[in-house]
Amino acid sequence: MSTFRFINGKAESYFLQRLNPRKIRWTTIYRRLNKKGVTEEVAKKRSRRTVKHERAIAGASWDAIRAKRNQKPDARAAARQAAIAKSKESKKAAQAAKKA
Repeated sequence: MSTFRFINGKAESYFLQRLNPRKIRWTTIYRRLNKKGVTEEVAKKRSRRTVKHERAIAGASWDAIRAKRNQKPDARAAARQAAIAKSKESKKAAQAAKKA
């Protein structure tokens, strides 16, 4: 069993009546909850803006990535088609070697 120490009889009386200190206006709990007597104005917290950094990835330098990004879409499509054609040719050659 724990013992309670009170400031005065009034506080003890309210405690024994099981009155909620959040509803009793003169208690520190009420004053803290309802922001009474707080004169200090808190300045708005400054947040950092995220800055985008562009950097190289494992196999490609940043210049190579930038060059690829700045290419015209039709040039990229042509390069893609050429790569597909090249892979098809190598597959055909592999198939021919397998059959022979």
